[in-house]
Amino acid sequence: MLELQSLLKSKTAYAMLFCFPLWSYAQQDVSLEKTLEQDSISNINQLIYFNTPKQYSTASVSKLPGNALASTPVFGYLTAAAGQLSGLKVSQNNGQPLNEDMSYQLRGRPPIILIDGIPRSVTEIGMQEIESISVLKDAVSLAMLGIRGADGAIAIVTKKGYTDRTQINFSAQYGVQKPLQNLIGKPLDAYQYALLYNEALQNDGLSVTNNGFSETALTSFKEGNNPQAYPNVDWAQQVIKNSATVARYNLNTRGGNKYVKYFVNLEHLSQNGLLKSNANNNYSTNTNARGYFVRSNVDVKLSNLLEAGVYIQGRILNANSPGNDGTDNIFQSILNTPNSAYPIHNLDGTFGGSSKFQNNIVAQTNASGYAVANTRTILTDFYLKRSLDDVLKGLWLKARASFFSNLRENYVRNKSFAVFQLMNDDLEAPIYKQYGNNTEQNNSNNIAFQNRSNFQELSIGYSNETEKHGIDLMLLANRDNLVNGSDLPYTVQGISGHAAYHYDNRYLAELSFAVNGANRYPNDGGFKYGTFPAIGLGWNIHRENFLKKYKWISKLKLFGSYGLLGRDNASYYTYMQSYNGTPETFFGSSAGSAATIGESYLANPNPTWAKVKMLNVGIDGALLKDRLIFELTYYKNKYRDLNITRKNNNALLGISYPNENIGKQDYTGFETELGWRNHKSKFSYHAMLNASFQQSKMVYQAEPALPYFWMTATGHPVGQTIGYIAEGLYTNVTELESSPTMEGYSPQLGDIRYRDLNGDGLINQYDQGRIGSEKPQVLLGANLGFSLANIDFSILFQGMINREVYLSGNSYREFNSGTGQAYSTQLDRWTMDNSDAGYPRLSTGSGPQSGAFNNDVYSTFWLRNGNYLRIRNIELGYTLPTALTQRAKIKSARIFANGFNMFTFSSKTFNGADPENFRGLYPIQKVISFGLNIQL
Repeated sequence: MLELQSLLKSKTAYAMLFCFPLWSYAQQDVSLEKTLEQDSISNINQLIYFNTPKQYSTASVSKLPGNALASTPVFGYLTAAAGQLSGLKVSQNNGQPLNEDMSYQLRGRPPIILIDGIPRSVTEIGMQEIESISVLKDAVSLAMLGIRGADGAIAIVTKKGYTDRTQINFSAQYGVQKPLQNLIGKPLDAYQYALLYNEALQNDGLSVTNNGFSETALTSFKEGNNPQAYPNVDWAQQVIKNSATVARYNLNTRGGNKYVKYFVNLEHLSQNGLLKSNANNNYSTNTNARGYFVRSNVDVKLSNLLEAGVYIQGRILNANSPGNDGTDNIFQSILNTPNSAYPIHNLDGTFGGSSKFQNNIVAQTNASGYAVANTRTILTDFYLKRSLDDVLKGLWLKARASFFSNLRENYVRNKSFAVFQLMNDDLEAPIYKQYGNNTEQNNSNNIAFQNRSNFQELSIGYSNETEKHGIDLMLLANRDNLVNGSDLPYTVQGISGHAAYHYDNRYLAELSFAVNGANRYPNDGGFKYGTFPAIGLGWNIHRENFLKKYKWISKLKLFGSYGLLGRDNASYYTYMQSYNGTPETFFGSSAGSAATIGESYLANPNPTWAKVKMLNVGIDGALLKDRLIFELTYYKNKYRDLNITRKNNNALLGISYPNENIGKQDYTGFETELGWRNHKSKFSYHAMLNASFQQSKMVYQAEPALPYFWMTATGHPVGQTIGYIAEGLYTNVTELESSPTMEGYSPQLGDIRYRDLNGDGLINQYDQGRIGSEKPQVLLGANLGFSLANIDFSILFQGMINREVYLSGNSYREFNSGTGQAYSTQLDRWTMDNSDAGYPRLSTGSGPQSGAFNNDVYSTFWLRNGNYLRIRNIELGYTLPTALTQRAKIKSARIFANGFNMFTFSSKTFNGADPENFRGLYPIQKVISFGLNIQL
């Protein structure tokens, strides 16, 4: 590898692009050596197994320094990274601490996560542990992963020590969380609900007298004069608090000398839940979460030629919840329970309820006990590296091993409760009927999951740099063995290598490869190996003589790569045909029975891994003395042999078809990064933008021979669904008589009208086509900021364009299961007086004229614009004057205010609801916090 000092001298404008969040931090009085070392992180593509100077790299990598995440008050580092890495899409669908339902995709596929070069399924570690996050997106950077490289990778590098005097850092941050709106429509009050329910009954041809709300009930709901018999309860308000606190504390030390380098970190994050508690309980039923993180990274120089390292990380995650992990049930109950269902408490203090509603929501929250999920993780990495300069200068040998163990244990302390329904109208002598029982607390515990892994690796490398030539070679063999629960071990092993060459700092070439495989293949769990090569070429154009006269061009490079990678997707020994006992079968005239054995599933006798051919080309550069920087990349990834179930299967087979390696999909797109930075005296500012255009296409999934082209998925975006094309509502009799209608249904005024694609006068399955946008989805991110003397400011935007959402279920539609909630959205329903409505006629889902058969089918009517732009993070900081801090023997001190998820600009679809969580789940929070950073 290249000497570190030579790398440190090659500071380029790319430091600006990948370290932009650091610009808003206060300047720190650190040694020149440490400053150069931090800057070198930006100039080097820190890949999984090798590091390449940015100017010599042909790979497509986006990178983010760990300090950009440090003040974001969340558990998951990927949540904090949203909008800051081109090509990476991060979504959060739930706000419950440590149960955020987070998903992440890189160029449309789910990437593998590696921490210090080793695969890990960990998305929560201490923020201050992270030196950098890189997303690897092309064949050269991923080929050494072999059968695990096809979907890209997220590479986390943790902080290490450096040769400098000891530095001690302390930070404290405390904030207030407020829930964001989690529903598009507000639940209706009891009076409005009753009116709409009676109207829906009439629409369905059902009797209001027998099934609906009486005039007495309507009057009582409206006047609120009898809350026991005619309640009006805002259930969300009863169980969700307006705010909760969050706090993070961190203490770390870093330093070393020429013999020992170290980084030690202690971190604690406390996030309180948003559920209301009962002061009479001597335990918490709130959704509180606590995280404790510790890391020690120590590197030791044992001799002039031998060095070693020991990296240890541990974490404890404690998540509390009401009942037996009952948080999701509470929010589902809110969606399924109208305000008029029952009172919170009866006059005698018992919980209200009814035969239909036996889960009192307040009781679910405060009277059903609690559960605690405890996660314990320990990780240890060891390495020995021997320089072989005594044999050949630049030659080295390295061995490393790692052990990982992860366990989650649930402690359940739940109990049940009784509810009582008022059965008469005499409040002086009420009569109640009981449903359910009050029980004592039940104590139990169980192991939710446990996994462990061991990893071994041996590598050898050679580096040499001359005036004209630079070469870097690596060859390694590794083995990763994972045991998940009671499953048999899953092992990936093989060899891989990388070679890099550059001539005269102008012409670049890289070669990566892997020959590896996994052990879940025929026969008897044997290994199946594949070869995965990749090549990359680059050209530093700015070093050519014909461009040297243009002084305004600082850097300009063309680069590209192409290769074959794999995705191991063999299921758990599904190549083995298995059998199980089946129901008895009767034989003979006397109908005697006999036990039988049947196939559990159809085996796939020849499973293999998916393959992808990756093409990546791009240009990057820096202009105007490194003030303007840019990068533009085009990619095309062709996936083949994807593990899918064929679509032309037939139920006559009598058993499910197996997964087969027959699927084909293409993913293409552009990514661009653009930045500007300038500095004048005590004032500096920056603007960094990134955009990703992602498009997918279904190439093959063994579809049956369909009668019409619009019914096929082939040629359309991956995941695009099938449905009817809506053309508005039936608003008059003429439309009812002249328009095609749903087969087997007589439409009513106010029903959704659909397009007859095949022109046969009927609406049926032959009129269902692929619906949804064919445009590429666009991911956006922008970071703007400035610093003026001791003041710094930064703001991060994150958004999506060409995003669509489908509105369905009990969080948007009315009267789910006949008795569920209804929303303000339904106030704009079709009626004879509102023919220009935005919502169809109401229905309870039953009755001779129910509209559910027609209106609840999948169609474009419910497919809406999901675009949004969010102010993800905003921060204002002030660094105390050095003259003041030195009196207290403090090297530097900074105070700051931070806002997370502060504002969102979205389409009118969401009506103010959070664009990621609008289906009534636990609310995502916006957080306002204040903090202090001290360096000793």
